[in-house]
Amino acid sequence: MNAADQTRAAPSRRTVLKATGAGALTLAGLSLAGWAFDSARAVANADSDGEGLTFLINNLDGGWVPSKSAISSYEANVWQQLTDKLVYTDPQGQVSPWIAQSWEQNDDNTEFVLHLREGVTFSDGSPLDADAVIANLDSWARGRPDEGIARVGLFPGSTYDGAEALDDRTVRVRFAAPALSFLPTLGYHGCLLLSPGSIAASVSEQSDLANQIGSGPFVLESWAQNDHVRLVRREDYDWAPQSAGRTGAAAPSGITFKVLPDDTLRASAARAHQTDISYNVSPQVLDSFTEAGFEIEVPRYLGFVHGFRVRADIEPFDDPRVRQAIQRGIDREEILRTVFTSAWEPATSWLQSGVPETTDLSELFAFDPDHAASLLDAAGWSEFNAEGFRTRGGRELGFTIYPTPYLTGSIPEAELISQQLGRLGIRVATQKVDIASYAGHVDNNPKQAFKEVTRSFVDVGTVAEVITDDGEDWFGVGSSDQKLVTLRDRIAGAGNREQRATVIDELSRHVLEEAYFIPLEQNVQRIYVQAPGLGGITFNAVAVPSYYAATKEKS
Repeated sequence: MNAADQTRAAPSRRTVLKATGAGALTLAGLSLAGWAFDSARAVANADSDGEGLTFLINNLDGGWVPSKSAISSYEANVWQQLTDKLVYTDPQGQVSPWIAQSWEQNDDNTEFVLHLREGVTFSDGSPLDADAVIANLDSWARGRPDEGIARVGLFPGSTYDGAEALDDRTVRVRFAAPALSFLPTLGYHGCLLLSPGSIAASVSEQSDLANQIGSGPFVLESWAQNDHVRLVRREDYDWAPQSAGRTGAAAPSGITFKVLPDDTLRASAARAHQTDISYNVSPQVLDSFTEAGFEIEVPRYLGFVHGFRVRADIEPFDDPRVRQAIQRGIDREEILRTVFTSAWEPATSWLQSGVPETTDLSELFAFDPDHAASLLDAAGWSEFNAEGFRTRGGRELGFTIYPTPYLTGSIPEAELISQQLGRLGIRVATQKVDIASYAGHVDNNPKQAFKEVTRSFVDVGTVAEVITDDGEDWFGVGSSDQKLVTLRDRIAGAGNREQRATVIDELSRHVLEEAYFIPLEQNVQRIYVQAPGLGGITFNAVAVPSYYAATKEKS
């Protein structure tokens, strides 16, 4: 099978709003935003030739160790400009050549041969050859866990047998079982091509962005933690994917990412034309740009919808009736109407609607407060205390939601869910946690039973890597749910996409019927307010932009 045969069609998932207006600004807001942006110019001498881009972002403190931060919705904006991928996977999940200019695979999808583009080098001058690709593949599949370097969670590492160089520009990759997800996942943002020296570095060395050597169209000029990252154009770059619509060096002379945590100030700076891109302003203010010619990008990626994954090994969620009651007690229409805008759409499953294998299973989690109340009664939570919350054996029914710092709107959404479930007699507290402590407190905490999901993938086969103890054990069931284990194995071993799609439907039904996952809405994790006249920006399958071909009108 050749590269062209790998493409597959799916409906477009990227909603582009042509915003055309500006809301009123206070002088204080403009002054503060101007000060913040002027500091970016002073730090990095940004856009001195009129051809560079400036990007206001609310956070860059997730760290630069690729296995920990490569898929962060913040750092991803930087990584995309510094590194390349073996293939380009577009917003519809279609795969096209990039550094791997062609490939073949055997009939059972267990062996792949990648033919690499000639003349590609990392920014330190070292070749991006077969040995470099093997070093990256081994790192994605296996990591170095004893040294604190994790593998890429959604890479099909559990069946990866290894890779070998057939010559300097040819790599053979082998799997112990069919790996339908392998080629699309090479375009996943966690699969960054880095120099072998960067990969071999220790965790502490990798945490310095200056030690991360990629082959991308930009190189690092300077960076300061929690302050800025300044990139400049790599003049000898000439291996962009055809989808970029450009050859040679990047169009912008550089990009300055300036950290400005306050949502209001980033919006103010955008309105005052003090930045080219402002990231993740509040959804509620997007309409205020309707008369100023701005373009608002709210790309939806391939992956899981925004929702909660629930650990079934922790009380009170060990009772499926409690999980199901929460699932039925959330009014998603009220959330969309109150927290978001018309660019946000309701969830129809636990997978984004743009995933080709997704089917509409929304009837399994439709809002039904009466049914939710009866489930809680049946589970024994039928008494109420003086504050109106359900009790059983003297214990109150309640839990805490920790809104994710990676999703704009998460805090008001959590507060609204708290009110909705409070009407059922469930006490739900909300507690904000910053990015620096979120991973340890929530992400990597096995005692945290109720956790938001904002997770992308480029191929549905990788869901098998997260749902049981063979992977990340999202639901805390290990291998005790035999049906889940069987479905996982059938997905991982599927020999063709049609067969796998049927199993994905079975898995989705089971996950939703057991209320292991509680969907909310289609995931829009990233909001880009772009200045009028800015063009040439492309997004990949996980909604990360490339500024390689970006152009802007002269002011």
